[in-house]
Amino acid sequence: MFKPFPFLLALAGAASMAPLAQAQDAAAGQRKVAMCIGCHGIPGYQASFPEVHKVPMISGQNAKFLEASLQAYKKGERKHPTMKAIAASLSDQDMADLAAYYEKHGQSSVKTVAAAPAPSAEVAALLTKGNCASCHGADFNKPIDASYPKIAGQHADYLFVALKSYQIESNPRVGRGNAIMAGQVKQFKQSELKAIAKYIGSLPGELRSVPQSKFR
Repeated sequence: MFKPFPFLLALAGAASMAPLAQAQDAAAGQRKVAMCIGCHGIPGYQASFPEVHKVPMISGQNAKFLEASLQAYKKGERKHPTMKAIAASLSDQDMADLAAYYEKHGQSSVKTVAAAPAPSAEVAALLTKGNCASCHGADFNKPIDASYPKIAGQHADYLFVALKSYQIESNPRVGRGNAIMAGQVKQFKQSELKAIAKYIGSLPGELRSVPQSKFR
């Protein structure tokens, strides 16, 4: 889940960047997705906590980032009751396998990504202030390292909720705890975060919500 880290890493939670030792097995991950598909396997599915927003697309996301994000939920660095409970039930190997599976999942449906349209002058200034492209890369689709998320085309309402989460303090159920990211995001008004999220969500990207049946 964005100077040393640009603020948009908050979009995906600024998950722990500690080395991840487990070997990843995508085939094993395919057998472990039962708890994931109820939300992430339904295109356009909306969550209602902490407010109504589309759940993030994770098919095609960087495995290293997904694994670190699950670890962050388990450790309580990301606060979300449902995700924390799911992550708590997973072993380190489970997380590595699931991350590998979702990185590959749906790749056959990804076509060549078109060049991103230029942002407005206002949004360009905000992106520069956040130093976003230095980690998320060209058109926000090619992060400089797999520990950073692809964010182009992600649901704008989810991006906005994720950004705002770093402005929340002392709440046991909501928020994302990372001092660096909180300091970055607190530079921005919510209206500015919404403008950034709207632009990045409008970009062509590689992320997908791929339908998955519970009957496998």
